[in-house]
Amino acid sequence: MKVRYSPDFYRKYKKADVRIRNRVDEKIVVFLKDPNDLQLDNHPLKGQWRGYRSIDITSDWRAIYEEAQIRDEVVAYFVTLGTHNELYRKSKK
Repeated sequence: MKVRYSPDFYRKYKKADVRIRNRVDEKIVVFLKDPNDLQLDNHPLKGQWRGYRSIDITSDWRAIYEEAQIRDEVVAYFVTLGTHNELYRKSKK
């Protein structure tokens, strides 16, 4: 599986504290080895994020992605990054 990042994800990554950026980098390495590793708590989302999946970066930070089939390969397209409250507020998406 390959990983790609949206401009929004990249912008939020660059604004995040260096400790969060380091954790994102660590979790992406784990994700590339095994997207279902238990430490990621990879799970499908509901409601406004239906069709997307989330992985844990820290106990509060999440990365949201969607899977896309491009030719013979599955790509994880990370669309956004943020705290649980930032991402899952009713008016947000």
